[in-house]
Amino acid sequence: MPRPVSTRSAAFVLVPLVLALGGCGNKGAMPARGPAEVGVVTLTTGPVTLSTELPGRTAAFMTSEVRPQISGLIKARLFTEGSIVRAGQPLYQIDPSLYRATEAQSAASLASAQASLVSAEAKARRYDRLTDIEAVSKQDKDDVIAAAGTARASVAEARATLQTARINLAFTRITAPISGRIGRSAFTQGALVTASQTDALATIQRLDPIYVDITQSSAKIVALRQALASGGALPASATVKLKLENGTDYPQAGRIEFAEATVDQSTGSVTIRARFPNPNNLLLPGMFVRIVTPEAIVPNAILAPQEGISRDPTGAATALLVGPDNKVVRRTVTADRAIGNKWLITAGLKAGDRLIVQGVDKAQPGAAVKPVDVKAN
Repeated sequence: MPRPVSTRSAAFVLVPLVLALGGCGNKGAMPARGPAEVGVVTLTTGPVTLSTELPGRTAAFMTSEVRPQISGLIKARLFTEGSIVRAGQPLYQIDPSLYRATEAQSAASLASAQASLVSAEAKARRYDRLTDIEAVSKQDKDDVIAAAGTARASVAEARATLQTARINLAFTRITAPISGRIGRSAFTQGALVTASQTDALATIQRLDPIYVDITQSSAKIVALRQALASGGALPASATVKLKLENGTDYPQAGRIEFAEATVDQSTGSVTIRARFPNPNNLLLPGMFVRIVTPEAIVPNAILAPQEGISRDPTGAATALLVGPDNKVVRRTVTADRAIGNKWLITAGLKAGDRLIVQGVDKAQPGAAVKPVDVKAN
């Protein structure tokens, strides 16, 4: 038969149980939570330069294709391929033998014409005196005067022929028309060249300075000009920067030279030409580069940190702000373009707005928050 439990023993058993149950009830009670803490940036306005990065191709400042102006055999090449040549420097020597002979023949023809002229003019003077005493007929005098005129014309013709022969003789030595770097020679010693050939003997290019041709869509140019006309933007400097094919920055700054006056109908773009110093010939014609060109200056622009701007399901840009009562406000904004790690805001935000950039996931529209100022990057 089991022993009965005394009242005192039962009390000792119940007290710890009650205390344990009471402890469990206190542990489950949560303390009241305060407003969520969010980091905010107070927006300000300031001048911002709008820049665009555009693709471009380099082009030589000057290009000259060296071609012969007479026909003949090349006797010698007088330059080193790939070197720098100066204007007037001899490049090729064509066999001058035939042209020297032509020059000598032309000189002889001129001497003969001059001798004939002396005789004709002397005869004309004699006939002039004889006509005064009516020793010769007037017709004979006219014939002699005409012969003297023909002799003078023959002298002028022979002199022009001699000048042409001398020019052709000078053309046997082909010189550089411009200063620059000369490429490879397409013809060797002993090759026959002609005055009408289409193939150049060599090509000379002046690389310092150098051009960069870039293209800009006509739509962007129209929008920019409208902004300038309305006063929403100011003209930017014509100075541009360049990035090389490997992504590194070119150390020299360039300037915009001009823009084409017509739009390419096939691409809808306008060609813009910039000029860059190229003292070390780092840039070569035909290279692909990118141009960073300033378009305009917005005097009172608002730049918002990118972490404070998000997109809704429709793709519209939105921002969460802290209102005067420290409650979250959602606002739709217009993010025109990214500038570094910020968005250029053209509508929806103003100076003094407190933009939430940290703790965005804890901020719900209409909820109270505790704003903490943070430094914008």
